[in-house]
Amino acid sequence: MIPGPVEFDPEVLRALGAKTTSHVAPEFIAVFSRALKRLREVCLAPSAQPFVVAGSGTLAMEMAVANLVEPGERALVVNTGYFSDRMATLLERYGAEVVQVRCAPGEAPDVASVESVLGSGRFKVMTATHVDTSTGVLAPVEALVRAAGRHGVLSVVDGVCATAGETFHQEAWGADVYLTASQKALGVPPGLALLSVGPRALAAWRARRTPVRSLYADFAEWLPIMEAYEAGRPSYFATPAVNLVCALEVSLGQIVREGMEARFARHQRMARAFRAGWRALGLRMLPVSESVAAHTLSALYYPEGVDAGVLGRVREQGAVLAGGLHPELKTRYFRVGHMNVVGPGDVLATVGAVERALAAAGHRVEPGAAVAAAQGELLAAR
Repeated sequence: MIPGPVEFDPEVLRALGAKTTSHVAPEFIAVFSRALKRLREVCLAPSAQPFVVAGSGTLAMEMAVANLVEPGERALVVNTGYFSDRMATLLERYGAEVVQVRCAPGEAPDVASVESVLGSGRFKVMTATHVDTSTGVLAPVEALVRAAGRHGVLSVVDGVCATAGETFHQEAWGADVYLTASQKALGVPPGLALLSVGPRALAAWRARRTPVRSLYADFAEWLPIMEAYEAGRPSYFATPAVNLVCALEVSLGQIVREGMEARFARHQRMARAFRAGWRALGLRMLPVSESVAAHTLSALYYPEGVDAGVLGRVREQGAVLAGGLHPELKTRYFRVGHMNVVGPGDVLATVGAVERALAAAGHRVEPGAAVAAAQGELLAAR
């Protein structure tokens, strides 16, 4: 129950473990073609160009930056935590003049403040992290990308801890790039960087005055490959992660069959049940309110008198959780992932494990109260 890598569906793991085919075999080309088409459906972006490349979420971030930003151009980073810091670092590496609108840990960005900054200077891009894995904060990305659009600024949304778990309508909202990784709510083992790139972003890339500095990250190398595979033709730039792509095609098929709105709603129901359990345990979330808390993970302060040692006790009770990540707070809180295939049984088992571990660590809890609270929320949501 960490915020990635998550638990994976057995059918996805069977695809991962199948015999590896050639990357230009007809059967693999067909699989890759379906995966690209399904990624559009998952991002709700029928006009966007999908990219699926071997690499991590950080590579997806770098591809967005490398292709859209040229030295000396201005970039606005809406900073909500650890991975927003990473985006700023990437932009600086590629020569951008970076301006940041920062939030205190646990707070969500104020859209009016961001829009004021957007209107104060000529920005090429604005970046926002949909859910920062370090804080569990859910940013108001719809309002942010619409604000960027009003000012003619390209919007890049980091969806690594959000895609296929948090509500996102790329085309309807006007987001130019939505980027993610395979190992979280998309439900595939680590190793794939994925981007959904809209027409305005592609046009900006084509209008570059300077070459993209990274060969591996250059859209010019990958776009013909993606177009060929989607059209059912073999092509080659760098060998794709064949088995991971096969696993991705299976997982995206499951996601599409569930339906995006149903999937978003399920993640919201599971998150509400977890929060009911946390309240019953007297745990305080790192996000300043439930209205800005993610539905894909919980970030929770340790209660008085309890430290990171409790995570070992939780493991003994049957659930693996993650420690803190934000550098200012990492020893003060822990994180619980709840995305992809998480259902009611996972909620109750995890809340029960945390309840028992806290009791063993000396935190006063009413036996069974947290599980009952989570169960009550699940029953009310049926």
